[in-house]
Amino acid sequence: MISTSVKRFYDPTFTVSDEYKDSLPDLQNGPASLIEGANVPIQQVGISNFRLPLLYPRPDGELVRLDTSVDGYVGLQAGKKGINMSRIIRTFYDFKDDIFHPDKLNEVLKAYKEKMESHSGFLKLSFSYPMIQESLRSGLQGYQYYDVAFEGKLDEYNNFRKYLHLQFEYSSACPCSFELAEHARESREIAAISHSQRSVANLTVELRDSLFIDDLVELCRDALKTETQVMVKREDEQAFAEMNGAFQKFVEDAARLLYSELDQDSRIRDFVVRCAHLESLHSHDAVSRICKGIPDGLR
Repeated sequence: MISTSVKRFYDPTFTVSDEYKDSLPDLQNGPASLIEGANVPIQQVGISNFRLPLLYPRPDGELVRLDTSVDGYVGLQAGKKGINMSRIIRTFYDFKDDIFHPDKLNEVLKAYKEKMESHSGFLKLSFSYPMIQESLRSGLQGYQYYDVAFEGKLDEYNNFRKYLHLQFEYSSACPCSFELAEHARESREIAAISHSQRSVANLTVELRDSLFIDDLVELCRDALKTETQVMVKREDEQAFAEMNGAFQKFVEDAARLLYSELDQDSRIRDFVVRCAHLESLHSHDAVSRICKGIPDGLR
């Protein structure tokens, strides 16, 4: 029961003094005796999906400001009740006008460890990255958008690891279906169309050196050839059909083609790729997953 003497209104004129702030209760930073459950470390605690517009560099030096979803966590040691969650956002806002690339996360994570008095930190920036795509034959241009994330991890020894995530959409024409369609046409003079489908490759690469998003997209284009298109006229559609015929692929082929490109790039330390062909023949998807295969690497 709240006392009837308590004021039930908000006073916008109230000024908070240093003494008043010091008097406020702080259960999160309370003693170990307040811990509920097992007094053990927590690997990650923090805030997911706080948003702000951040600056990112392009290879030509141009900067682009993109709406970004941020996940920020630190490791919580045994014996500590919790962390001050607002410091996750407040600390990140100290860097809000900087230019972001995977190496920048190291600087932010060191600030996290210092201000949260933590032994480790994790940071992930997720955003949609636009790139101009030329049409195949008509001379048009359009913006292709790629779901991208920068990820950084900093351990208790200040060892920093950086990752780039990319989702790349392409078309996959089934080699088996093509041969069956050709067989029907040649043996029985029956019109048949081989099936193809929109497909998705999700890549995670651990970086050794700097790698622009544009560079990773180009690696995917070189490997798979059949990226989905933005601007399409009739001559582009015909070109796309010809391109799918020239670069038919099973889901296993797609994974190995990407492996070949990624494995040759010295800027990439490790990688894992998941390809999914969203079947037009079946009511299920065909999936393959491949990794570089280094000891204790990505799986």
